[in-house]
Amino acid sequence: MRILLADDAALLREALQALLERLGHHVIATAADATELVTVYEALPIKPDLVITDVRMPPTRTDDGLRAALTIRAAHPTQPILALSQYVADRYARDLLALPEGAVGYLLKERVNRVTDFEHAINTIAKGGTVIDSEVTRHLLQRDQPHLIDYLTEREREVLTLMAEGASNSDIAARLFISDAAVRKHIGNIFTGLGLHPADENRRVRAILTFLQTQT
Repeated sequence: MRILLADDAALLREALQALLERLGHHVIATAADATELVTVYEALPIKPDLVITDVRMPPTRTDDGLRAALTIRAAHPTQPILALSQYVADRYARDLLALPEGAVGYLLKERVNRVTDFEHAINTIAKGGTVIDSEVTRHLLQRDQPHLIDYLTEREREVLTLMAEGASNSDIAARLFISDAAVRKHIGNIFTGLGLHPADENRRVRAILTFLQTQT
């Protein structure tokens, strides 16, 4: 996998690069601030398979990295992006995770306890899935609906669990040995059961956030 890595902490950036390359990936470029991240990205002749960025970076050391990620996604809607941070930037984190194309993630550095979990996360995001740290969920979920999960059928909960793991509809169909049409029907029932209406922004992500809240 070709990866663009952005972090203002030189030691952490070097450590992440070493880890990613040990896992068999290629860090094609790095950036030390949000402005450089966007500049380097646009200069790449072949875009990376994944962008990994810190959130709190120069020039203002607030949420510059996340805003840079949104800038990249605005110009390249299918670019997979992982925000890897020490804190949750509520507003822009919600904007990132609500992007309709998916292929996004938000992990907290101190809560990534196993390399295998990190590797699974970056692979899931690169393939178009969504990965959200459960602590991030607590900050972002606007409606308290965990009890509604109990009213879903066993099959609907299985489908929602796989959705939360970043599985696509076709992946879910293969895992559960059901048709794509059946998966779409179950997902529609999940949305209805969780009170998510067609007008709601990105119902799939909201359903996943609701599910993850029940797992903490």
